[in-house]
Amino acid sequence: MRRVHTYISGRVQGVFFRATTHRAAIGFHITGWVRNMPDGRVEALFEGNNEDVDKMLKWCHVGPPAARVDKVITEEETFIGEYTDFQIKHP
Repeated sequence: MRRVHTYISGRVQGVFFRATTHRAAIGFHITGWVRNMPDGRVEALFEGNNEDVDKMLKWCHVGPPAARVDKVITEEETFIGEYTDFQIKHP
């Protein structure tokens, strides 16, 4: 099992990035959350098995059709298993 903290930059706010990340995460059996950051990036925390997290990270490099992903930064963290679902966090 794996836990990854991710920061996505580019044209990622106002293009349904959070909503489509939510749908993708559910499809890939990922738990955790996604939210917009004040600096224009999207931040997400993904937990799941290695293969599913890899699929989710690959998806983040593309995002929804209206997005333009310039950079994806990932930080591996110790798997905790603290989430039971995937949520969109609002400020």
